[in-house]
Amino acid sequence: MPTFKNGELSIKFLSIAVFILLWQLLAYFLNNDLLPGPLIVSSGFWDHLVEDDLLFHLSITLMRVAASFFLALIIGTFVGVIMGNYPKIDSALDSLLIIGLNIPALVTIILCYVWFGLNEFAAICAVVVNKVPVVIVTIREGARAIDHKLMQVAYTFKLSRRTMFQKVYIPQLYPYLIAASRSGLSLIWKIVLVVELLGRSDGVGFKLGTFFQFFDITSILVYTLAFALVVLVTENCLVQPIESRLSRWRL
Repeated sequence: MPTFKNGELSIKFLSIAVFILLWQLLAYFLNNDLLPGPLIVSSGFWDHLVEDDLLFHLSITLMRVAASFFLALIIGTFVGVIMGNYPKIDSALDSLLIIGLNIPALVTIILCYVWFGLNEFAAICAVVVNKVPVVIVTIREGARAIDHKLMQVAYTFKLSRRTMFQKVYIPQLYPYLIAASRSGLSLIWKIVLVVELLGRSDGVGFKLGTFFQFFDITSILVYTLAFALVVLVTENCLVQPIESRLSRWRL
């Protein structure tokens, strides 16, 4: 579990309280259905939680996010390390990497659905293809920045390749892995919703598309709130503790 100092925790709650207050004031002065206030959204949240299938669709989206994230991180890290250590391979793949970074996510999603059909494989594939180039770029820079003097020291002490990889090489990549994870996760959250909106019959993105057709602003905000809560919990209870643990070796 993450540990917060009292001052940090107070600032976090204060910022959220100020946001809710401003939201309530804006909703009060506008006084129309286009922006329901936090009390109305909270009531709608409870209704969707108890009577609707909010948890089901949220869990489906989370499974897609998790699968896409780990696949993209593994593939991107593998390719990034190779490109960072072998200049010829880096030169050969650099143009393809630039293309991958600049192809719009919407194009990739549509192509995957056309090629593979409106199924789960196409959905995950579209997200992974969009995420992998981002990971490769970050990890490649980390591989290039490896301190080779430390590697030479490891050779001098005749460490095994496995030990040297685990204790000397990988720890130097931790900051880049963390950066790739953070940037990639923020990107995947968004792309998964678009993927669900365009070609799936479940998930948060699908439900948002349905609510949009009926101009149900309250339900849109309810699902947005649920999604935001999951993001905050993931960041504070998973990402930050892992980042702190992986960064201890630098202290």
